[in-house]
Amino acid sequence: MDLLEDVLAQPHAREAFLLRVAMGRPWSVTVEDEAPLSIVTALRGGAWVAADGSPSRRFEAGEVLVVRSPTSYTLSSDQQPWDGGVRIGIGQVCSGPDGRDLSEELRAGVRTWGNDPQGEDQLLVGTYRHRSELGRLILQSLPPWFLVSAPVPELVSLLARETAHDGIAQSSVLDRLLDVLLVTTLRAWVDEGTPNGASLLSASRDEVVRRTTEAVRADPSRRWTVESLAALAGVSRASLTRRFNATLGVAPMTYVTQWRLATAADLLDRGDATLSAIAHQVGYSSPFSLSSAFKSRYGVSPRDFRAAAAASRDR
Repeated sequence: MDLLEDVLAQPHAREAFLLRVAMGRPWSVTVEDEAPLSIVTALRGGAWVAADGSPSRRFEAGEVLVVRSPTSYTLSSDQQPWDGGVRIGIGQVCSGPDGRDLSEELRAGVRTWGNDPQGEDQLLVGTYRHRSELGRLILQSLPPWFLVSAPVPELVSLLARETAHDGIAQSSVLDRLLDVLLVTTLRAWVDEGTPNGASLLSASRDEVVRRTTEAVRADPSRRWTVESLAALAGVSRASLTRRFNATLGVAPMTYVTQWRLATAADLLDRGDATLSAIAHQVGYSSPFSLSSAFKSRYGVSPRDFRAAAAASRDR
């Protein structure tokens, strides 16, 4: 299993937030929900999207927008967002410019929301609620946001139909369809080529990088060095470093560290293994050395990280 396949096996939505948004012009919606990752597809019409301080860009039907935390973004009918727009906050709380709760006022049916059920612009929004549903490596491998052509339009249509009605095990159906949409969208994004030409999801583009990353993932506890990785791949240290930077955007040992710490974060989030056991599993000599590296990477100790992840799931 190559790195891309391994990473794309991780998404597993649990009661994801799905909503069909129907808007009559003019309109704008600013999303500041701090969700780990959201997927927005334009079903009809489209929108202007502005995020992460970048210039606004037109988002048309047939395209998929992916936004990862902590990016806030604005969707609007005009290039200049409308002053009377709506804000979506944490927990999908919806409010107007005056702070008034608009959740019920703009409800337009089963998982349907907006100012006009027959509006010119129809969007489908799917949001993962918790980072543990995705895996840290996916989140740290993506830019703040990107647009890509919908890889499977029929899948988008199916998800839109399922979103608009309730049935037996409907939540499970929506979760699995959202997972498939995310995986196919990320695969299409990698196939089209990332904006800077390098991503942690691009290992399969280079055979040397692919073999090396597979070895690290298979045995993260091994005492890897640039020398041992280069020897395994049958190339010089300089060649290995060049190929890693060109394909993944990071040096070999930076990749090893990122993989180890992302794996540690997922283990802390998803299970109850001790810090000592996790340290051994991901290649650190002691819980102290893992804690130091973890705090440097994520800004919190492993213990605080685990507590915050548990609190997030309980919200």
